[in-house]
Amino acid sequence: MFGLGWAEIGALIVIALLVFGPDKLPQVAAQAGRTLRNLRRMANNARDDLRAGLGPEFSNFDPADLNPRTFVQKHILSEVEDSWDDKELAPATAQAPPPEQLGYGEIPPYDSEAT
Repeated sequence: MFGLGWAEIGALIVIALLVFGPDKLPQVAAQAGRTLRNLRRMANNARDDLRAGLGPEFSNFDPADLNPRTFVQKHILSEVEDSWDDKELAPATAQAPPPEQLGYGEIPPYDSEAT
């Protein structure tokens, strides 16, 4: 739960008891629960409105895909990993031959259309 262990949860409960007192703590917890429920409902409504507004061509749209980390993982790294799976890795000893070396005074080839 949010990366908290039992020690942290216990410390938060003790702090809440000290700040709010034992008589107001149930009211504060109930209000926090209602607030979280309302926030979750608002987020779900916003996601549904976004999907409805985008139309049927974006039916598989997930707002979590807009997170840069998941975007890179899903769209870029998955393609790279798929290409790695398709190719069999060559052994380290089998390398491509080195390109031919130009002799002294030779002019390298020039492609006039490339510039």
